[in-house]
Amino acid sequence: MNDGGQRRYGPLGRALVIIPTYNEVENIKPIVSRVRAAVPEADILIADDNSPDGTGKVADELVAQDDKVHVLHRKGKEGLGAAYLAGFAWGIEHGFGVLVEMDADGSHQPEELPRLLTALKGADLVLGSRWVPGGRVVNWPKHRQFLSRGGSTYSRLLLGVPIRDVTGGFRAFRAETLQGLGLTEVASQGYCFQVDLARRAVAAGYHVVEVPITFVERELGDSKMSRDIVVEALWRVTAWGVGDRANRLLGRKPS
Repeated sequence: MNDGGQRRYGPLGRALVIIPTYNEVENIKPIVSRVRAAVPEADILIADDNSPDGTGKVADELVAQDDKVHVLHRKGKEGLGAAYLAGFAWGIEHGFGVLVEMDADGSHQPEELPRLLTALKGADLVLGSRWVPGGRVVNWPKHRQFLSRGGSTYSRLLLGVPIRDVTGGFRAFRAETLQGLGLTEVASQGYCFQVDLARRAVAAGYHVVEVPITFVERELGDSKMSRDIVVEALWRVTAWGVGDRANRLLGRKPS
């Protein structure tokens, strides 16, 4: 992985915090308020997948009250990856220099956003990490910790990606980094989407930095974690890892 070397990074530009939502009516107002307090200069894009609980309506109310808040109404529930890809496209089209991934449920602490943005001044991609020194999780049962740690370790070893928290979803990208990742080829969802972007960034030689975060289990609403998400991540990561090894043995460029 590129360690940054003597590269001189340009200014970050305007930041857009993308918050995908599906049935987050209880959480969307508090998380938007916290983001606005933590990084007042940043804009927020709520990417709502036509939530039946009225999250989209609440988002419209927030937009009417604050010109730093925007909403992207999507046709239906198409998954985390699709929501972020739509948000990235919107942000790049509107000239934002930094695009941030953040959950709506409060598990990612907006108060830690300034730390990610500061680190991005000398990096292409910054990951908020639970599994580096100083990182931690709060109110997670042991099986969730095992699943997350195990998934990151499996992905790191199989894909050769030197990142401790490969599945984490609290991230800050430079816009030009995203534009260099081949996003039109990304079809993965859930945790697998995060693994996919991380491996692409490393393969492209981008300088990736992890900063410690405190991840807090949601208090309101339902988790979107499902068996299908875990299964998708397992088979895709395995396929990528096996495919890359086969390509190297045949003298081809890894996929």
